[in-house]
Amino acid sequence: MPVLPGQRAVRARARGRVGGRRPKLTEDQAALAQRLYDEREKTVQQIADMFGVPRSTVYGHLDKTRTVPRQPKKTAVTKP
Repeated sequence: MPVLPGQRAVRARARGRVGGRRPKLTEDQAALAQRLYDEREKTVQQIADMFGVPRSTVYGHLDKTRTVPRQPKKTAVTKP
C-alpha cells in the first residue's frame, strides 16, 4: 500500500522522531557564547574559533532580544 504524502512524518512522530538538524552548539556552549559576547570578552570570530563553527552559527545562537549590537570603536581624530 503506498504511503500518502505527509504520512511518513506522521508515522515518524508517532515513533518519537522529530525533524530537523541538530544544533552545532550545545545549550551550555550557547550560554557561554552569549556571556562572552555580552561581557565583550571575545569577538564573535574568537567565539566561533573556540567552538570550531562559522560566525553565522554563533550569531544564530545569540539571543536577539538580549543582545545589544556592538558599536565600532571610536578612534581619536587629530586635527592638524
